[in-house]
Amino acid sequence: MTKTINDRITFDHDAEVMEVDFSGFHFDSSHDVNAFYDRLEERIADTGETLWFFLVNLSGMRIDPSAWGTYAKRGKALNMAHSQGSVRFDASEETRRQIERAAQTEAFDPNLFADRDGALARIAVLPSKRTRKIQHTLSLSAEEIAARIHFLPEAEIMDVDFSNVTFAHSADVNAVYDALEARIAETGRKWYFLVNYENCKIFPEAWVAFAQRGKALNIGGALGSVRYAPGSETEETIRMRAETQDFRPNIRNTREEALARIQEMKKETV
Repeated sequence: MTKTINDRITFDHDAEVMEVDFSGFHFDSSHDVNAFYDRLEERIADTGETLWFFLVNLSGMRIDPSAWGTYAKRGKALNMAHSQGSVRFDASEETRRQIERAAQTEAFDPNLFADRDGALARIAVLPSKRTRKIQHTLSLSAEEIAARIHFLPEAEIMDVDFSNVTFAHSADVNAVYDALEARIAETGRKWYFLVNYENCKIFPEAWVAFAQRGKALNIGGALGSVRYAPGSETEETIRMRAETQDFRPNIRNTREEALARIQEMKKETV
């Protein structure tokens, strides 16, 4: 019987462990990677717990070169957002070399073990971070966030300015999206979203929350979304997540091009 992605994700609530079974799995495209990691994010959100120890079975896993970049980016983002320690076991020789090369480049401890028992023993001595109260300093005040949200009623546009903003963690994301949701609710209607990403930085610790909150806001309040002037890394990540999350990235170089795209979308709707 073929394992589904859901079958490959299990939680031990007492041990605070999320076990991910990549055994025999072949990531032959970025789409496969994004689909798996989308589900991982959803399953973690369903638990109501933010932090888990990650126990990862890499036995017989294969990652094509075309998928490796996406695998590394999604894995880093998930670890930064939800891992209180990641341990891997049974890596094939080829995958072991890939992981070790990535560890040298990205400066992380690969924590590779020969078997599951050794990996579990390692997790058993890692300290839990769940009881630690993390106080985040917000990158923007409520007043600064409000100043970046404007409505153009005649054009049916909500104009959002993320230029030069750094989303350093989920608290930054939640503060901004709470404000966006509240402002949209006040209007009692949906809008075309026009979003300026010029020099916007989204840290790995913030990407999971950013993707989830952005998707929910678009479903609930958008007639369509167009983004412009993103930095190369932000643009790449937006396009990567769009592969499996059922939205068009609609990224343009300039505000004028983005406005023109919104006009096209209105005509398509008619």
